[in-house]
Amino acid sequence: MGSVRITTADGQAVTVTSTTDTVPDWATRYLGGWWSAAPTTDTDGPTVSADLDEAELLALASVVEQGDAETVEYAGADLLVVRDGSLVTAVSADRSLAYRWDEDWRLLRIVGTDETELATASARLARELVRAQLLADGWAILHASAVTSPDGATILTLGDKGAGKTTTALTLARAGWHLLANDRVFARVEDGIVRVLPWPSAAAFGFGLLDALDLFETVRTRLASGEQMHPTQHQSVTDALLAGRREPLWKKSGKELKPQFWPDQLVSWLSMPLATEGHAVGVLYPQIIAGAAPRLTDNERGVQDGDFFDETTEDRYPDVFGLLPGPSDRSVLREHLDALSHQGLVMNHDSAANAVLLKEAVARLGA
Repeated sequence: MGSVRITTADGQAVTVTSTTDTVPDWATRYLGGWWSAAPTTDTDGPTVSADLDEAELLALASVVEQGDAETVEYAGADLLVVRDGSLVTAVSADRSLAYRWDEDWRLLRIVGTDETELATASARLARELVRAQLLADGWAILHASAVTSPDGATILTLGDKGAGKTTTALTLARAGWHLLANDRVFARVEDGIVRVLPWPSAAAFGFGLLDALDLFETVRTRLASGEQMHPTQHQSVTDALLAGRREPLWKKSGKELKPQFWPDQLVSWLSMPLATEGHAVGVLYPQIIAGAAPRLTDNERGVQDGDFFDETTEDRYPDVFGLLPGPSDRSVLREHLDALSHQGLVMNHDSAANAVLLKEAVARLGA
């Protein structure tokens, strides 16, 4: 049996254990770049126990079938959920996975028949158990990208969907900053300082951004040599990368299909070191306008309600196991964020021009 302890820079932790090596290995690769991961025999505290076990899968499915099950869309598939006091049992027929959460023992049991599905679910729920601890300790989740300097000084980037948060973070990471987050970040006020921690995840970047940052050929060469990207990446994306096709790919729903990277590939493939924590010293508010001249602006957008993640905005992975605490007061954090130096800017699709502009914007923030 293999076990790994996942721990944040602030000390919150979860243990992932399994008789299948892929499970702790996956958690280490998925979460260990931004949080720490180390082998352990300690199972005190929240634990994810995950195994390939068809018999237990069928037994838990029977519990759900005999109960008053609720149907919830979870991870893109239907999940049948039964609650009985401190126990929550759930089964996903599409994923061949079953779950049982025991609140009293702080133990989440996951069983399945597919190794990749099992490992994916285990890492995701391990992250949720750590997230619950962070939120209970007063942290909030911002929809933001973030980069840090070697001494931890952090630039946050806020904005609506498509504003350029990821473009800003990756451009600065290419310029020597450490990547702390490309989509979400934990934040909390401590002694008058906004401290930030990363939200570990696979990273998805569009073809256009890869090309603009001169990374497309790097990725294509890695794939052509036999290396693998994140297994949830759509095959059409892999085929396009190998063929050198740079045009964006779209689902029928209108959502873009993007290349997906393991966190460690951000370092080894894209030369973007990761940061494990930082303290915010400024906020950028970008806009991307095709054909516009890159320029600094007097954007006074400020922090908005939509910049925070909560149970109402987490639609892909709802809190079906009741892991997360209730809403908390964000007014102090919001006040401190608004008091930080801030700078608006307009970028286009010229990566070189954007890099020059971002250098000036960061200097304006005093970072």
